[in-house]
Amino acid sequence: MMESVLIGRGLVKRFGTAVALDGVDLAVGRAEAVAIMGPSGSGKSTLLHCLAGIMKPDTGEVHLLGQRIDTLGERRRSALRRTRFGFVFQFGQLLPELPAVENVALPLMLNGTARRDAVRAARTWFPPLGLAGMELRRPGELSGGQAQRVAIARALVTGPAVVFADEPTGALDQATGHDTMRLLTDATGRNGASLIVVTHDPSVAGRCDRIIEVRDGRVLGRAA
Repeated sequence: MMESVLIGRGLVKRFGTAVALDGVDLAVGRAEAVAIMGPSGSGKSTLLHCLAGIMKPDTGEVHLLGQRIDTLGERRRSALRRTRFGFVFQFGQLLPELPAVENVALPLMLNGTARRDAVRAARTWFPPLGLAGMELRRPGELSGGQAQRVAIARALVTGPAVVFADEPTGALDQATGHDTMRLLTDATGRNGASLIVVTHDPSVAGRCDRIIEVRDGRVLGRAA
């Protein structure tokens, strides 16, 4: 039986009278890639945010590696997001004033690693992601696919337990999106990280080990 790294139990989240999550259960195994699909407004991103400690569920529990995290204060959840979680967003969200290598090194520096050591560690991610020679380019000098690969490196540089990707190929053309998703799933799996991807794209979801469908705040079918 696969060891569960991240578990959500009975997650409920409301925004006023609207129910975004209605008792969701989800377990993600070590190095497993899980896609979360569903129409707009179904609760996909809310589920991701609750699992990642960005927001607290109204009721229910979230456990990371056996530790309950939804009851932690904002400071401790923020520290978890910097160390145990990695994030890849639709538009990369790289800092435009920093070269690519410093964008990758940034999470390490925020965690107290000396700049020289952080940049040295960041550089090791460029060749395996097809970015050799692009370390000093700024985001504006990168293609969309290259920028997303930098974002993948940034998400993995701290050695996270789980990487969350919210529509990571949504701003890319189909061919670039497929290549980016391949790199994302390969890199997370190779480094022992679990991957949770929110996507509308069936071909993106197809790169994952398992697909979870969310409708009206509920998971359809088996989620564990």
